[in-house]
Amino acid sequence: MNSVIAFIIVLGPLIFIHEFGHFICAKLFGVRILKFSLGFGPKVVGWKAGETEYLLSAFPLGGYVKMYGENPLDEVAEDQQAFSFSHKSLAQRFWIVFCGPLFNLLFAVFLFVIMFSISGVSKPVTEARIGYISAGSPAETAGLMANDLILAINDQPVETWSEVSNLIRLSNGKPVVLAIQRNNQQLSITGQPKIEEDKNIFGEVIDTRYMLGIRVADEVVDLSLGEATQAGFIHTWNLIDITIQGIVKIVQKVVPASELGGPIRIAQMAGQQMQAGWLNLIHFAGLLSVSLGVLNLFPIPILDGGHLVFFGVEAIRRKPLSMETRERLQMVGLILLLSLMLFVFYNDFMFISHN
Repeated sequence: MNSVIAFIIVLGPLIFIHEFGHFICAKLFGVRILKFSLGFGPKVVGWKAGETEYLLSAFPLGGYVKMYGENPLDEVAEDQQAFSFSHKSLAQRFWIVFCGPLFNLLFAVFLFVIMFSISGVSKPVTEARIGYISAGSPAETAGLMANDLILAINDQPVETWSEVSNLIRLSNGKPVVLAIQRNNQQLSITGQPKIEEDKNIFGEVIDTRYMLGIRVADEVVDLSLGEATQAGFIHTWNLIDITIQGIVKIVQKVVPASELGGPIRIAQMAGQQMQAGWLNLIHFAGLLSVSLGVLNLFPIPILDGGHLVFFGVEAIRRKPLSMETRERLQMVGLILLLSLMLFVFYNDFMFISHN
C-alpha cells in the first residue's frame, strides 16, 4: 500500500507538470485548449472551466492536452485561426511542444533546490580522513577504521586524499606503513595493497590500480538559497548526462536491458524511498522528472521529441511533412512505444518473481 501511495505522490505531479508546460505555453500563444487530462482513456471525473474541460482519466500513466486545430486537416474557420495550434508560427509550435519536457527538467531543479536547502550537500573533507572501509579489504584486515586520520605513508607526510591515493597506487603492491591518528592516539598500521578494478557507475572498468579499500570521509555543508539553486542546476545537468549515457550503454549492451524498469518497479522503489525519508523521496521524484524530460525529447514519432523533429524538417523544407507521412511515422513510433512498455512490464514481473 505504501508503494501505491508513494507512486501516486511521485508520478502524479510529474505528469501534471509535464502537461502544464504544454498547457501554459499554448495559452501564452493564444491557442484554445479543449481538454487537459491527467491519465488516458475513459473519463473518471471531469469539469469544465471556460473553454477547457479538465479530466482525470482511467489510466494514470500519462496525460494529454488537446488543442484546438491540433490536426492540420481539421477545418478551422478564418476568424478562428488565431486560436488554432496548426496556424501558429513554427517557433510557437516548437515551444508549445518543447515546454512539456522543459518543465519536467525545471521541476527537477526546483525539487533539488528544496532538498539541498534543507539537507545541504555532502562533500569530501579537505584532510586525509578515512570515511569508509570496504568489507574484506586489505584496510579491514590491517585494522584501519572509519574516522582514522592518515598523517603519513611510509614516513612521507600527507595532507590531502589525493596524496594518499597516489602513494598507495605507486606502492606496486608492496606493504605500506600508515601513521594514523585515532582519537588521541597515534598508531602505525601496515597494510598490503592489492590490485583492484576501478569501475564507473555503469560497471565499466576504467582503471586498475593498487588499493587498500578505503574512501575519504564526507562532511555535510549547509548552503544558502543561491548556492542551493546553483547546486540544483548542476545536479540536474549531471543527471541528464547520466540518463543519456545510460541509454547509450543499454544500446551498447554494457548495461543489460533487464535494468529497464516500468511502473511496478518504480512504485516499489518509490515506496522504499518514502520509508527512507521524505528527502529521499524528493530526490527520487527529481530523478524521475529528469528521466521523463529526457526520454520525451528522444526523436521517436508520437513523443514530444518526434514532433520537434517534424518541426525541424519543416524548417529545412519550408513546408511540413505530408499528413500521410506523419501518420505512418507516428504509427511506427506507437508500435515502438507499445513494444517498450510490454518489455518493461515483462522486466517488472521477472524482477518481482526473483525477489
